[in-house]
Amino acid sequence: GGLEMLFSNQRRHKISIPATDEKGKPATIAFLIDHLCKTLMTDPRVELFVLDKHIRPGILVLINDADWELEGEETYEIQPKDNILFVSTLHGG
Repeated sequence: GGLEMLFSNQRRHKISIPATDEKGKPATIAFLIDHLCKTLMTDPRVELFVLDKHIRPGILVLINDADWELEGEETYEIQPKDNILFVSTLHGG
């Protein structure tokens, strides 16, 4: 949907993240987003993915095929083998 251009032109990434953040709290979607920006994003235009430290409007986030709004959005605690998908609706999805 266009976001792959920010991440080495790869549509899929299988990554491992720490189980806890730097404060010792369980890793959340907010932690994942920050981690992606710091470690996986190759394009300097972070504002195409994140705006004011939140996912940019127009990006659909799915957690195990469910809208992240049903799961608590950025506060969702990531579980082993979760499948998290970011889709840019601004480019047709």
